[in-house]
Amino acid sequence: MDHYGILSLVPVICVIILVFITKRTMASLVAGSFIGAIILYKQAFVLNWIDAVYVVLANGTWGWLFLVIGLFGSLVALIELSGGALGFSAAATKICKGRKQSLFMTWILGIIVFVDDWLNALAVGAAMRNVTDKFKVPRELLAYIICATGAVVCSLIPFSTWGAFFAGQLEANGVAAVGQGTAVYIQTIPYISYAMVALIVPPLYIAGIIPHFGAMKKAEKRAETLGLMIPPINNEEGAIVEEKEAIEAGMKKGRAVNFLIPMVLLAVITIITAEILYGVLASLLCCAVMYFPQKLMNGKQFLDAMMSGFKSMMGVVGIITAAFILREMNSGLGLPAFVIGLVKDTLDPRLLPLFVFIIISALTFAAGNFWGMAAISFPVIIPIAFEMGVDPILISGAIISGTTFGSNACFYGSEVTLTCSSSQIQNQDYAKTALPIIAIPFVGACILYAIFGFVLV
Repeated sequence: MDHYGILSLVPVICVIILVFITKRTMASLVAGSFIGAIILYKQAFVLNWIDAVYVVLANGTWGWLFLVIGLFGSLVALIELSGGALGFSAAATKICKGRKQSLFMTWILGIIVFVDDWLNALAVGAAMRNVTDKFKVPRELLAYIICATGAVVCSLIPFSTWGAFFAGQLEANGVAAVGQGTAVYIQTIPYISYAMVALIVPPLYIAGIIPHFGAMKKAEKRAETLGLMIPPINNEEGAIVEEKEAIEAGMKKGRAVNFLIPMVLLAVITIITAEILYGVLASLLCCAVMYFPQKLMNGKQFLDAMMSGFKSMMGVVGIITAAFILREMNSGLGLPAFVIGLVKDTLDPRLLPLFVFIIISALTFAAGNFWGMAAISFPVIIPIAFEMGVDPILISGAIISGTTFGSNACFYGSEVTLTCSSSQIQNQDYAKTALPIIAIPFVGACILYAIFGFVLV
């Protein structure tokens, strides 16, 4: 038969439940693939599961992802060690003369530090919090501006860790040919509607075009009248002190050029060759050529940073590998055929982009993980798009948008946690003040996907 009926949903349902309970994406994906193997192969599930692992590891797309994502980690580690991004931030903040300027500068820096959302959260927060404090900006507003440019910008720039990950997803799921993931990812950018709207909301809010309201307005009044930039219950700096000292030390030795030149080279080489791996390799070589003469690091420190950065991305590689194994089991169970049959008979194809965006947004927000949920979703949703005659590039944009919303909104997720750490507030402070503002681009994206569905499908 083409599929195992309702049983074909069991592995994915188990993965989602386990992700919610354990908050461990890779372990949940592995468990789901085991369950799929048991349904498919009964007593022989162990050997057949191992065979599926061999199939995945022999896949050219997996090898490409391993290199790109790992080397991206190396590049981020070298930039951090050189102090380049933080040096740029320190230089840029000198031009701030008022409250709105400090907030606009935060937004601009968030766009410039686009290579990685974690680097963005730590670097921009560390660079700008003292500046915004001078102009009585509450830390909650600082955190919102930072998060509104973290994953949001990374999802719109193909030369980022997000771009590398989703380019691989596009290749792995038949939206792009092998080696063309980045080129096709660029085509999805006009359809990443949430990120598009979310990026323009902060300047509108800063300028007062969007009225200040709710808990954020109260926080702004507290900072202005009482001079309390940090919420009263958050006076414990503890572990933040060590991080602050380390970051400030990096800012002192950092030079903006050590960030800008490798990043520009990365973008240029990737655009010329349509291959992000070449861009990353060129940027790594550029770092060596630039950093050694400045004595920012010696050969051993350079290689240690590369290895450390590469290893830091192994969790991401593990998630991707586990998702690929689960996909093998889902294919054997006929999950796409079963889901396609259900959706095709019940959903208007014109509503599919809106439906996908809302579902992925809800799942990523609830689960607190983003790339893992995308890795689960792509193999299920893209075949539905093909079958229903909906442009898979449009649907890919909706998936990426939902993932971006989750990263931006989930107050216990990694990006928000890092942002709150660098802003020195609690996650619940972010939730109370930022989520009502984040609802604005969410609604805007829903409207756009409804329009896309009825105009383009």
